[in-house]
Amino acid sequence: MQIIIHRGIDQIGGCITEIATENTKILIDLGQNLPDGEGFVNDNLANFDAIEKITKNVDAIFYTHYHGDHIGLFHLVPDTIPQYIGKVAKQVALCKHKRLSFIKGREEQSEKEIAKIEAMLSFDYDQTITVGDIKVVPYFVSHSAYDAFMFLIEANRSRILHTGDFREHGYIGKGLIPTIKKLISKDGTIDFLITEGTMLSRLDQRVRNENKLKIKVKKLMKQYKNVFVMCPSTDLERLATFHAANKEIKYRPFVCDDFQKDVLKIFSDSAGKKSPLFDFGEPYSFWKENNKLIQWMQDKGFCMLVRATDKFNDYIDFLLPLLEKDKTILIYSMWKEYVNPKSKHANKKYLEFIGKFPKVSKIHTSGHASADCLAEVCNLVNPRKGIIPIHSENSIDYKKLRIKQELKEKVITESKEIDDTIIEIKRTTNSQQYNI
Repeated sequence: MQIIIHRGIDQIGGCITEIATENTKILIDLGQNLPDGEGFVNDNLANFDAIEKITKNVDAIFYTHYHGDHIGLFHLVPDTIPQYIGKVAKQVALCKHKRLSFIKGREEQSEKEIAKIEAMLSFDYDQTITVGDIKVVPYFVSHSAYDAFMFLIEANRSRILHTGDFREHGYIGKGLIPTIKKLISKDGTIDFLITEGTMLSRLDQRVRNENKLKIKVKKLMKQYKNVFVMCPSTDLERLATFHAANKEIKYRPFVCDDFQKDVLKIFSDSAGKKSPLFDFGEPYSFWKENNKLIQWMQDKGFCMLVRATDKFNDYIDFLLPLLEKDKTILIYSMWKEYVNPKSKHANKKYLEFIGKFPKVSKIHTSGHASADCLAEVCNLVNPRKGIIPIHSENSIDYKKLRIKQELKEKVITESKEIDDTIIEIKRTTNSQQYNI
C-alpha cells in the first residue's frame, strides 16, 4: 500500500491525500491553496495539466467537505473519474456556484463547475463505498462546514482513519468521541491516523463552545437594537447560534439576502429535521425597496446577516443613515487575523467593510479541533503504525500534544516505509499558509 501526502504537510489548506494499492487508487480531497489578503490564490496545481498528472489512474476522489481548500480543484478533474461528496454538502456547493454564475464574465466557468458538481456522487453517513479493493466509510463530524466527514479506509488489510477537519466544541461535536469508540474502533485497530492540526500553533488556547457564544451574542442583542452579523454563510452551527439568540428577542426579524436564504433552507430541510436548533423557519429577504421590512427593522430592531461584497456595501450605505448609531453594532464572527491591519492575513475588503460600522464586536470560536481535542482523539484511536498530521503550519508540532510517548514516536512528517506501506510526503513551495 502507498500513502502520498501531495499537499498538507506544513501548510493549512490545499489538502490532497492519495491512498493506493496495486490495483486501486483514491484521493481524499483535492483542495486549492487559500487566498492571500488581497484574494489572490498562488497555486501551481490549479491547472488542467497538473491535475491530469495528479489524478492519473485515480479511480475515485472523496471530499471531506465543501470548503475550497479541500474541494477547490474539483472542476479540473477529468469526467471519467467519479467524485464523491456528502448529500447535503453537494446541495450547498451547487447553491454557491449557481450564485457565482451571476458574476459578469464568469458565466461560462460557472456553467462547467455546476455541471461537475451535478455529476458528483453523494453518500450518507456510515455507508460503505467500495472502489476496487479499497473500502471507504464516511462518519459525520462537526466543522464550520455542515455535512463534513471523516473517512475510515480499508485497504491491503490496513485500516486508515482520515479525520478531515473536525472539532468537538460545536453543537453536534458531542458525537465525535462516541463515533470513534462505538463505530470506528470497535471493529479493529487503526493502523494509520491522518489528521488535521490547524490549532497546533495555539496549543494553550482555550476554545469556547457554540453555546457559550450564543450566551454572549444574546447579551449583545439585548444591549443593541440593530445587529449586523458577519459570519461564514455556510457555517450551519454559527448561523444557528445567531438565529437562536435572535429568537429570544421578541419581534425582531432575522434578515438576509436571497442567497443566504437559499442556504438556510438547505440546512432547515436537512439538519432542521433532526433538531429544531437548525430549523431557520422563514428568514426575511432584504432589498432596498422592501419598505415594509425596513420600517419593521427601524421600529423593532433586527439581526441581519451580511457579507463583505459590493451588494452588501450598497445595502449598508443605504441602511446606516436610517439607524441610530448608538443602538447599532456589527458582530464579526470570523478569524480575527482577517481584520487585524498588522497581520499578513489581513483582508482589505473585510477591513473596509467593518470600518463602516459605529461599533464592532468580535465573537468567534474556531471550526477546528483544539489541541486538547486533537490529543484526545489521537490517544483514543491509538494508531498502531503511524500518525500523519496535515492541515497544519508546522506538522512536527503534533509531538507537542499531550499524547502518549509511544504515539509521539509514531508522528510522520517525512517520507518513509513502514512494513508493507510506503509513505511519501511531498512539500510545495508556493502555498499560502493560513491559520483559521
